[in-house]
Amino acid sequence: MSHASQSRILGIDPGLNTTGYGVIEVHGQTIKLCEAGIIRSRAQDSIENRLQELHNGIKEVIEAFYPERMALEQLFSHYARPRTAILMGHARGVICLAAGQAGIPVSHYEPTRVKKVLTGNGHAPKHQMQQAVKLQLSLATVPEPADVADALAIALCGHHLAGHHPGGKTPLEVQLMESKKGNKISKLE
Repeated sequence: MSHASQSRILGIDPGLNTTGYGVIEVHGQTIKLCEAGIIRSRAQDSIENRLQELHNGIKEVIEAFYPERMALEQLFSHYARPRTAILMGHARGVICLAAGQAGIPVSHYEPTRVKKVLTGNGHAPKHQMQQAVKLQLSLATVPEPADVADALAIALCGHHLAGHHPGGKTPLEVQLMESKKGNKISKLE
C-alpha cells in the first residue's frame, strides 16, 4: 500500500468446514470492501488435509491483498461440545500460523465484543449484524453467507478497536490498565 493513511484488515470467522474471510481497506474515514468469501474443506478428508487446505486458502488471501493486520474471532470459552472447541483450536492455529509466516499481527475478538462494537448490543441477532456490516461498508445488499458477514464484522471490529487504540483496547480499557499499574500487589517471599 502506498499511503500511510491506508490500511487493509483481513477479518476471519474460523471454522474447520467453512471459514469466512473479508478484506477491508480503510482510507481515512472511508471503509471499503476489497473481497470476501469462504474457504471450504471436505468433511470426509483427514484432519491434516483439511488444515492444509485452510492454511493454503488463508495464505492465498494474504498474498493477494497484503493486509497489514488480521482480526480473528476468539474461541468461545463455554463450548458444550469439547470436540468442537478442539477442532476450532486447530483451525485458529493454522490461521495464526499463516499470519505469523507473513509477519501480520493478529488481534482476537470475542463474538459478543464484535457485536457490541458494531451494533451496541453484545447479543445482537444475525440479521442486525448483517445490516450493520451492510451500512458500514455501503453495500447494496446484506453480505451472505453468514460466515462472510461474520468475517466482515470481525474486520470492522478490528478497524474500530485496534485501528485507533493501543493494543486493541478502548479508551476506558486503557485507562483501567494504567490505573492498575500503580496498584501492584506485593508478594511475600
